[in-house]
Amino acid sequence: MAYRKLGRNTGQRRAMLRSCTTALLKNGRIETTEPKAKEVASIVEKMISLGKKGDLNSRRIAAAYLLDDSVVKDLFDATSTRYAERQGGYTRVIKIGNRRGDAALMVVVELV
Repeated sequence: MAYRKLGRNTGQRRAMLRSCTTALLKNGRIETTEPKAKEVASIVEKMISLGKKGDLNSRRIAAAYLLDDSVVKDLFDATSTRYAERQGGYTRVIKIGNRRGDAALMVVVELV
């Protein structure tokens, strides 16, 4: 799913994106760097679309990607009904400034 390499090999990148996606769906917002945020936002949009579809195959695809079963259950129960009328644009990326150590642009990714 990822189009950016993010300075990691394939396994590390996939694990990081899976954990960030799970954390965003669980907590509603995360703070990270801009390139990671853009990738995570794209993946979360796809996961919410799977949740809105609601069939068994969609649930299996989401369960295979997300790390926590309670997040999968919440995605298909609460989150899908929350965004039932919305036709996309489920995430928001807000820039918050540069990180002190390496001046990387930090952003907050949150569910709308």
